[in-house]
Amino acid sequence: MTNDCLMTKAGVGPAMKDWMVRGVAALMIGATLLASSGCVPLVAAGAAVGGMAAIDRRSVGAQTEDQSIELSAQSRLTSAIAKGQSVSVTSFNRKVLLSGFVNDDAQKELAEKAVAGVQNVRSIHNELQVGFKPSIARSTSDAALTARVRASLIEARDLQSNIFKVVTESGTVYLMGVVTQREGDRGAQVASMVPGVARVVTLFEYLSEGELINLRTPNSRETPPGAR
Repeated sequence: MTNDCLMTKAGVGPAMKDWMVRGVAALMIGATLLASSGCVPLVAAGAAVGGMAAIDRRSVGAQTEDQSIELSAQSRLTSAIAKGQSVSVTSFNRKVLLSGFVNDDAQKELAEKAVAGVQNVRSIHNELQVGFKPSIARSTSDAALTARVRASLIEARDLQSNIFKVVTESGTVYLMGVVTQREGDRGAQVASMVPGVARVVTLFEYLSEGELINLRTPNSRETPPGAR
């Protein structure tokens, strides 16, 4: 899950954390999970988009814009906030999650303002922690936790695991996606039962069962909420 490439300090930043996520996930549940990781080479990412577009409930345009939002946000944050902080940017269907840590409330506000200026951003969920610097061990644990949550979602036979975006920060698991109420509730339940998860925060966009049927119907003109 993550699409976090900004690193504002030497050491473990979001890019390194994402690398660990992909590595642990590959060992646990195979290479198929790597398609949902961020911070991959642009050529590989471009190749993956074609395959994932068919199973992603976002429109192709929304998927492309999410990538653009993340890149633009990272660029803005590099110049907007002080060094020595680590901010992760994840965009899903143009809704942005900010996670990581900053030095104080002023920096947290600056980060949000910088991202708010990015074109096509619909909303921002600012989950930045103030004054808290995670250890390398904590970052490694978060990477492993993300992989375990993904594995549990795959194992849940009543869920389509690839509809969920998973981001973990300091034991808190954030779930994003376009889901029905049943899928969202079930996904949160599965994530909450994974050992080591402190809490689960859901940032879903909901669609009805009827809208889901339309999405599954060939040549349907229906689009997910916010995907237009």
